[in-house]
This record gives sequence, structure tokens and C-alpha cells, in this order.
Amino acid sequence: MAIVNVTPDSFSDGGSYGSVDAAVAHALRAVDDGASIIDIGGESTKPGADAVSPEEEQARVLPVIEALRDKSQVLISIDTYRAETARVALSAGAHIINDVFGLQKEPEIADIAAATRAGLCVMHTGRDRDKVDDVIADQFLFLERSLEIAAFAGVERDRIVLDPGFGFAKDTTENVELMARFTELERLGLPLLAGTSRKRFIGALTGREAPQRDAGTAATSVLLRLQGAAIFRVHDVAINRDALAVADAMLEARDAFDRKGTA
Repeated sequence: MAIVNVTPDSFSDGGSYGSVDAAVAHALRAVDDGASIIDIGGESTKPGADAVSPEEEQARVLPVIEALRDKSQVLISIDTYRAETARVALSAGAHIINDVFGLQKEPEIADIAAATRAGLCVMHTGRDRDKVDDVIADQFLFLERSLEIAAFAGVERDRIVLDPGFGFAKDTTENVELMARFTELERLGLPLLAGTSRKRFIGALTGREAPQRDAGTAATSVLLRLQGAAIFRVHDVAINRDALAVADAMLEARDAFDRKGTA
């Protein structure tokens, strides 16, 4: 899943793809590099970012979605927590809703996903709520509530992906522990998305600024792939595809060895 931020203030690439042409060109490069999904967002979710109006958000993302649909068959995800933006983005050609508030800010998103049979990415966040101390217990507390909302709306489970929300009201220690215990999330029974790309905790671990964190991101992609992550939301598709190709080769060799040992 390649990140395309149509924003002036995103933490890593704000302002880089402000025009429709620049955003679409970036998306097509990501497809060439191996992206299966393009995630388009019109409002920065970095800590302290200024909120934009629904009208501004939609003015940023809709032309990009429409232009990309004309040029590619790639799956398109709309990164929004607003139900109305999700609705019009799907009408414009998006296939997936990526909600960073996990259906708990505007639950109507679940109704829209159910009615359209769109894909739905449900993300955990610690923002605007009290967390419990244990990082995995808090994941279950939040995500099980999100899944209840989705089920009540009639969203089919096979259309849902869960994102543990690396970096969203989590400090470096919490993010690293979440990586270390990632396999515990498999008990939720749904595919898992990893969104670590260029996050602040990678900077804390490596000492690098956001644009120089792609190697650190690729390391997290490998570690999380080995623990079952299925989708990787990244800025630099090529370096992560290469890293994941190595991880997948090792996993295939390990599986082959295990099958041989039990034959």
C-alpha cells in the first residue's frame, strides 16, 4: 500500500504532491515499483496537525482518485475518518476505506462500507481516549469495539483489515513492544496491516529525520512480515518490496523444511 498524501503538511512528504498531476505521477511510479494499493489522503494525521474542512479534504482527494482511475486499475484506498468523504471517494472510484479512528469517530463509515461492499481498514488509535497500560490489551479493547460497530452495520468480515496504528499516541517503547508482540494480534482472526513508514519511533531508534527513514522502515517491514503482517503501508515501495522479497523467500524455505520434517 503506497502512501499518496495530497496535503501541504504531512510529516514526511507534505507539499510534495499538492497538484493532481504530481500526485497521480507519484502513484503511478509506486505501481511500477510494485504497489497493489494506493492510499490517498487529504488531511495530515501527524500529531498537532491542523484539521481541514470536509470540503477541503474532498477537493484535494477526489480529482486525484478520478484521474488515477482513468490511468490505472490499481486498487485505491481513501484515507479518511469522515463518512461523507468516504462516500464520495467511493463514488469517484475508490475501493477501500482506511479509517484512522477505527469507525469510532464517525461510525456511519461502517454503514457506507456495508452498503457498497468496499474494503475496510480499521485502525487502532490511542488519540482522544484513555488507554490501558498493556499495549496488546489496549489493541483488543479498541479493535473489538470497532469490529462490533462493523458487524452491527453488516460489514462482511472478509472485507476487513486491521491496523494496530503504529505511532498513533504511542511512544517509542510502546511501538517496539507492539512489534515484539505482533503475533498476539492474530487472535483477532483478520489480516493485519503494518503502517510504520518513516514514523517518529524509527527516527528515535536510528537518529534519522523522516525522509531518511526508509531503511529503518524496511527493517520493520521484515520483522512484521515474519510475524504475520499481510499489508505494508509505505512511502518508498521499492525498498520495502525488496526487503519483503527476502523475508518471503526465507519463510517459504522454512515452510518447506517444516513440511519435509513432518513427511
